[in-house]
Amino acid sequence: MAMQKLALFFLATVATGGIAYVFLYPYLSGQRHAEQRMQSVARSDRISSKVVGRANPKVRRDQIEETLKDLEARRKKVKNPPLNVRISQAGLSFSKQQFMIGSGVLGAVVFVLVFLSGAGPLPAAALGFAASFGLPLWILAYLRKRRYAKFLANFPDAVDIIVRGIKAGLPLLDSMRVIVNDAPEPIKSEFRSIIDTQAIGIPLGEACTKLYERIPVAEANFFGIVVSIQQKAGGNLAEALGNLSRVLRDRKKMQAKIKAMSMEAKASAGIIGSLPIVVMLVVWLTSPDYIELLWSTPLGRTMLAGCAVWMAVGIMVMKKMINFDF
Repeated sequence: MAMQKLALFFLATVATGGIAYVFLYPYLSGQRHAEQRMQSVARSDRISSKVVGRANPKVRRDQIEETLKDLEARRKKVKNPPLNVRISQAGLSFSKQQFMIGSGVLGAVVFVLVFLSGAGPLPAAALGFAASFGLPLWILAYLRKRRYAKFLANFPDAVDIIVRGIKAGLPLLDSMRVIVNDAPEPIKSEFRSIIDTQAIGIPLGEACTKLYERIPVAEANFFGIVVSIQQKAGGNLAEALGNLSRVLRDRKKMQAKIKAMSMEAKASAGIIGSLPIVVMLVVWLTSPDYIELLWSTPLGRTMLAGCAVWMAVGIMVMKKMINFDF
């Protein structure tokens, strides 16, 4: 019975933390601030002033302003994508209905298992709700983030291939076909989508801007802006993409440097966060009668719940402190 209560408390704590992570993470991790910074990077007044400074014909200026307005409108739509778009961004092939059915089945299975273990209907309903609405969305967000990381790891190399192909005399579309044949996933599938979109009659610049809708990261937005402006206003595409490749590699180096500098703080946060749980398990293995008061008495259960809440708050605060966006 003591093991069942301990397991129930652990599952309830994990479920509560999962729900809090799903709904509070965008506000506590700095994601909102990162989106605002991404908007300021591609703001129309900065880009248009640089491009117009090179050439001042009114037609070219109007074309660039129109392109940037379209890109800004599309970027606003990408902020809060629907569920089916998030599923495709994670690289999954099932539909929205299949995802919802799977989430419901998972919640029902967890509810039945917890209820049969003797925990009661209320804890079973809480854990079933968490397994149905919290855990699948958290896994989906994790898969999206992992796919974005794989894309960013190989994207500068793909841009370099395009630059070399253009300097060698190949058209932009043929250079992209080289990437489709040789690049790893998800670079291969994303550039194949660009080629397929262009094949049905959509201009190449617009097809490149759609990359940001599938991979909503700043690097994909930069690539779409460069290609779209070049297609409408002209210019040296090899030079522009070469500069973009250097910017992407500098951002990658900065990200690695920030990760290395914050690793000590992350290790300290992991140790501090796991220390109470480890100590509780050690005390329970050595002196079970001493620690069983925490879940065998009303005051102990209240103290245990309060400790779980404060531990969750402390972990979120530490995560906020060591989360560095650039």
